[in-house]
Amino acid sequence: MKQIDANTILNAVKDMITDSVLHVEDEVCQRLTQMYEDNEPAKWALDQIIKNNNYAKEHKIPPCQDTGLAVFFLEIGQDVHITGGYIEDILNEAVRQSYTQNYFRKSTLDPLTRINYNDNTPAIINTRIVKGDNLTIHFLAKGAGSENMSALYMLTPSKGYNGIIDSVVDCVNKAGANPCPPIIIGVGVGGDMEKACQMAKHALLRPTGTPSSDMEVAKLEQDILTAVNKLNIGIQGFGGKNTAISVSVEKYATHIGMLPVAVNIQCHSVRHGRVIL
Repeated sequence: MKQIDANTILNAVKDMITDSVLHVEDEVCQRLTQMYEDNEPAKWALDQIIKNNNYAKEHKIPPCQDTGLAVFFLEIGQDVHITGGYIEDILNEAVRQSYTQNYFRKSTLDPLTRINYNDNTPAIINTRIVKGDNLTIHFLAKGAGSENMSALYMLTPSKGYNGIIDSVVDCVNKAGANPCPPIIIGVGVGGDMEKACQMAKHALLRPTGTPSSDMEVAKLEQDILTAVNKLNIGIQGFGGKNTAISVSVEKYATHIGMLPVAVNIQCHSVRHGRVIL
């Protein structure tokens, strides 16, 4: 059985968090430079987004003041033994050290008293036990502006393929300019209520613009993207054809009597990373 020491995990995750928060995903930056809009306000907004990302990268500062909730997805190999500490304590310590030492904004607080914990912990940690002897840790800095616009639709099976598309279009249409478009859309189809939501967020970890390896799912992704970009919300809500950059869909088996569809919206400031130990 492979042994992985707590300090090895702590240092690797801390570095990953710092790098992720400071950099918008390369694929997103590239796609932004390839966009074109006809109207002047949208052109201006796109130019400001690109300049902002370049300035942040040059000066090693976060591209957005919202440095997010710390969200992890873990894949722990069944042949891995973590020594020297409890995995959730290690991840929270990595968040604490990275956010404090780099002066990233601490956004995590008590939901009732609204008192800020001032270290951006506890993180939100999703864990799967998988085959093998690797420990894979995905990190996502999730801002509130886009998360607040996400939604769950518990459809009846008769809604079918078009019902899935209509649900995502409805969610994005209601969101309007609030999640800072152009956006990335994660969609979870199937499972139960919580499984659909978890898949929708996990889908955001896929490199932007990479289609699903499942041809049927890839077609659904493209159909949703086409439908969403007809809404004319556009960059920062100024109208145009670039409301969304990409759509990622994950699916799972579900009950014969239901069709859950979860939509998780991510703003253009996509910040995530992965480490494999």
